Amino acid sequence: MLKAVADRIIVKLDETAQSALIMPNVEFNTRNSGVVLSVGEKVTLVNPGDHVVFHLFDELPLPDEGVVVIREKSLLGVYAE
Repeated sequence: MLKAVADRIIVKLDETAQSALIMPNVEFNTRNSGVVLSVGEKVTLVNPGDHVVFHLFDELPLPDEGVVVIREKSLLGVYAE
């Protein structure tokens, strides 16, 4: 398994979006929430298993479909248990 380093977080994207913004004539097939798989040693806000929302377009997709790498500063929130 890939391990995150420094301030990076590896997130498995949700299968379906929690909410949607409807914009005419614009197609979006993006997801900005998911479950944390791995955190780097400098990450303090989340732990593996947390469900997070992050800033759209700040992610780096990995070859494994549905998995992205983000920086901790891209986090917008953590879902309460």
